[in-house]
This record gives sequence, structure tokens and C-alpha cells, in this order.
Amino acid sequence: MSLFRVLLSIIFPPLAVLDKGCGSVLIVLLLTIAGWIPGVIGALVILNKEQKPIVNQPTYPTYPTANNRTHCDY
Repeated sequence: MSLFRVLLSIIFPPLAVLDKGCGSVLIVLLLTIAGWIPGVIGALVILNKEQKPIVNQPTYPTYPTANNRTHCDY
């Protein structure tokens, strides 16, 4: 979380979380409409939340086993 983001979340909270997704922006916007302080707190909480890196896992072909059958054996 950079100093610019913290200042932006204090001045206009929805703009600070713009890159965090539409849901975050809507939540912070509603909190800001309800009151400026809840909007700032919500933006700071969302900005402080640690993002997990996206790991590209290798894809392996799946073979039918007893647990993931691809057809019925009736």
C-alpha cells in the first residue's frame, strides 16, 4: 500500500480501490455515501488486504477413475 493510495483513500475512497474490482468499488461507494469515515475505513481495509499471486498450475489430462467417472455404468 503506497502513500499515494492512502491519501487517495482519505480524499476519495472509491477511486483508491478502483483496480480491486467492481465489488470493492461498490462496497466502498456505498460506505462513502453512508458516511465519509466508513468509506475511508473500508478503502483502507481493502487496500491493506494481501493479494495472493496467481500461480499457473500445469494442466494434466484427467483419466476416468472411480471418483470422477465421465459416463454412467448402468
